[in-house]
Amino acid sequence: MRCFQEAVINRRTNYALGKNIPVLPSQIVATVERMTKEVPSAFNMQSARVVLAMGEHHEKVWSITKETLRRIVPADRFEATAAKIDGFAAGYGTVLFFEETATVKDMQEQFKPYADNFPVWASQANGMLQFAIWTQLANLGLGVNIQHYNPLIDADIKAHFSVPESWQLVAQMVFGELLAVPQPIEKISINERVKVFG
Repeated sequence: MRCFQEAVINRRTNYALGKNIPVLPSQIVATVERMTKEVPSAFNMQSARVVLAMGEHHEKVWSITKETLRRIVPADRFEATAAKIDGFAAGYGTVLFFEETATVKDMQEQFKPYADNFPVWASQANGMLQFAIWTQLANLGLGVNIQHYNPLIDADIKAHFSVPESWQLVAQMVFGELLAVPQPIEKISINERVKVFG
């Protein structure tokens, strides 16, 4: 197992994905469940919810997305959009990230002085969960990318997976066989982002 820092460095956005994954599906399930349990949240709110879609359910996510976009994207530009969506469908699975808004509202009621902060804290915790799962999936040798087609696809996704109305979709993480190593990306100087005193 790589050290944490190395795992973070090796976590990248990968769009060239396939279905011939190098791990058992049970390892993916265990990873998603463990990270969802262990990633912290403010006031131990635990408002993040996850749906792990594989097989025909993964393909349904991207079928819904394609058909939704077909109704919105101009016909002369839809071919490129369809190709992009087909690339996501070519992967092995999708992790759907949700926020349980009823939980957030309940916390706002319980702790009124901090009410305005709970949606922010919930978003922060969900982001940490996304990062943790992404890093762990990459550590398993999988290619991963993250998408945000919400709220366009929310109603159909929620209906297909029978999730409560209070679950708000926030991200779709695609994973699969790593078919190509991504190109390096430009990073701005760390001195512009980190200030050290002492």
